[in-house]
Amino acid sequence: MTSYPRHANHESSPMSCPVHVDDIDLFGEGAQEHWYDAYKILHRDAPVVRIPDGGLTPGTDAFILTKHRDILEVVKDPVRFKSVTTMRLAKLAEQGLTGDEVYAQHNSLMTASMATLRPTQELYFQHRKELTDPWVGAGALRHREMIERHAHELIDEWIDDGEFEVEFISRFARPLPQRVMATILGFPLEDIPRLAAWGDAAVTPFVHGLNHKHEITPDQAEDMAARLDGFQEYIYEHVTQKRRDPQDDMVSFLCGAHYEALDRKLTDLEIAGIVHAMILGGLETTQYALEEQAQLLCEHPGTFEQLRTDRTKLRTFVEEGMRMRSPTQGLSTRVTARDEVFQGVDVPAGSLLHMRFGAANVDADEFDDPFDLDLDREGATRHLAFSTGPRVCPGATVSRLEQRIAWGALLDRIESIEYADGNTWRHQPGIMLGTLELHLRCTKAAEPLTVGTGR
Repeated sequence: MTSYPRHANHESSPMSCPVHVDDIDLFGEGAQEHWYDAYKILHRDAPVVRIPDGGLTPGTDAFILTKHRDILEVVKDPVRFKSVTTMRLAKLAEQGLTGDEVYAQHNSLMTASMATLRPTQELYFQHRKELTDPWVGAGALRHREMIERHAHELIDEWIDDGEFEVEFISRFARPLPQRVMATILGFPLEDIPRLAAWGDAAVTPFVHGLNHKHEITPDQAEDMAARLDGFQEYIYEHVTQKRRDPQDDMVSFLCGAHYEALDRKLTDLEIAGIVHAMILGGLETTQYALEEQAQLLCEHPGTFEQLRTDRTKLRTFVEEGMRMRSPTQGLSTRVTARDEVFQGVDVPAGSLLHMRFGAANVDADEFDDPFDLDLDREGATRHLAFSTGPRVCPGATVSRLEQRIAWGALLDRIESIEYADGNTWRHQPGIMLGTLELHLRCTKAAEPLTVGTGR
């Protein structure tokens, strides 16, 4: 089986499909069309790739890791492999700056918030435990009925009798996590277009940034700041309102929370930074996971029908979808604290590590037949789509829940899906895996099923 379906865009990509290691550029224009072909070659011939002068400081290098075992070792040990974010926050903490002073210097709500709330690994744990886990971590199950309601309301907007077509991303995969996150935070659904625009601006480096460090030009940075104009004021307005009249939502919770780790309440700026992080991380992953899973169903005839009648397979299907088509393909977020050796390659202390999660998740040394969709795969959650270890994605639980509920609702109300005409197969640039549009032909179920959501 091929690594990734070779649709028309595979050949029209500005970059040629790699044949040898020297052909591979994971970050060039059009690379998205060839990532999975490249991973096979890298695993075989160059599982560790050096990027000369690609480190964070002059004279240091970066290294791309593609093997599951190596990346797992890195993400589970924040002492040997330091978090880039924690290193930067520690430097800010040494300066003794207030949140407002950090914001004035860096013009970043998240940086200002993190600098005061979680500048160390210990405070990172407490931040998650006290402030985010109750809503998007262990406490995410509280949202089950809300997510199910939004999923069915979206389906109501486009489902039709008999056979019909739908552009799946704009009509379902994108608006579902938008509505869910807006509801969790306590923002009106009619504000979603503005929130989406701010979210799109915030991920500019990960979409349009160059190389493994997602570097953007001064003009791009200026444009990004202009597009984020009004976001801070919007959050402050809601914080003021919810301090006065709290509701059952995350922003109200944050307004009233006493942060035990620092023995005080949160400032408006700190709350705004947490909200910014929720919007940044709560939309993209789930959107691309859902649309790639839809593609897997189209490419594996009979699987949709199997899941309709046997929801015990749904949880594994969601995990296999994220493993085979990882939404976030890789991140450069760790630095070696000492000299290391990966796959026989010497990696000096101070080297920046680009962890290629997408490659690790199709590593044949970890997964049998890694390019096969296996609904009976044991240990299906071993993939690294959300990373793992002490800095696993804070929103992994709510994203998984959204995906299972979404497919539960779709399986209840649709009998079949297949590709419709009109797909360009053009991928979003950057580090996320996802097509920009996905036209599906579906058949409405004669009688909606009510067998559950695969919970």
